Amino acid sequence: MARNVPIAPPTERASDTATGLVFDIKRYAVHDGPGIRTTVFLKGCSLRCVWCHNPEAIAHGPEVFFYPDRCIACGSCVEACPTGAQTLADDGHRTFDRSTCDLSLQCVDVCNSNALMLAGKQLTVDEVMDEVREDATFYRVSGGGVTLSGGEPLLQNEFATALLNACNAEGFHTSLDSCGQVPWSFYERALPYVDLVLYDLKHIHADSHKEFTGASNRRIIQNLRKLNERGTPVEIRMLIVPTVNDSEEQVGQAAEFLAGMDNITAVRLLAYHSMAVSKYTSLGKDSTMPDVESPDTDAMAKVAEWVRGYGLTVITPSDDA
Repeated sequence: MARNVPIAPPTERASDTATGLVFDIKRYAVHDGPGIRTTVFLKGCSLRCVWCHNPEAIAHGPEVFFYPDRCIACGSCVEACPTGAQTLADDGHRTFDRSTCDLSLQCVDVCNSNALMLAGKQLTVDEVMDEVREDATFYRVSGGGVTLSGGEPLLQNEFATALLNACNAEGFHTSLDSCGQVPWSFYERALPYVDLVLYDLKHIHADSHKEFTGASNRRIIQNLRKLNERGTPVEIRMLIVPTVNDSEEQVGQAAEFLAGMDNITAVRLLAYHSMAVSKYTSLGKDSTMPDVESPDTDAMAKVAEWVRGYGLTVITPSDDA
């Protein structure tokens, strides 16, 4: 795909030696852009959405998942831990005192049952590309490629730009999944290597957006307008959360705003679910996820009808089934 913004001059290019904090690499992804893709998830986020289904993406540093039900009470982590954060009682009960953990990660290294797992590993661009290349045939056959997600991947701007550049150099289609809450300069650096932006529109009302995400949507709206001015293809992603952003008025105002743009390829509607509650527990965090039912097929179809009424192309979960 031709890009209408010149590639940055050599003095501004990201270093090939850049490293990034990656918490997951998902192969065979089919909902993160066209075709079969590999999605690379980077840690760190500029929002604090109460419904976040990737709580391990929020913090900017490594974290440790603890799954007590997987523990086989071997005691290896207790012996390895230099601070005494890991303890094992005589009855086999395991505890993890995160307040004394120094994140040396020695406990993770010796845990053979995956009761302790790392969320966030420093990887080089080359290390990520080694895994990305494994599915190059699938990308070519399906029209797929590589997607950067998070968290907010542009917060790791040097690494994200270098990785997108590397994918671009090998002819892989690139998608950038972004929440929009970053300086425009971060986009300017990365966009020369991006084919499609997957852009979250969480709530059209600024006050409600701040209530549920911790920040106003002012910068997000500004950046979306700039993407439109630039001509960058954008797929809007709207997570539908009952009682939060699913009224006809809220959906209609968002759709009316989007209908005034020329670069929107589609609006993808995503149905809220609370299946990530266990992740919060495993990270030692209190869940913030709304206690509401997931919208059913009929509810999602109604939202889709409202959005289509403004002349927008809509993708629903049933379309992906």
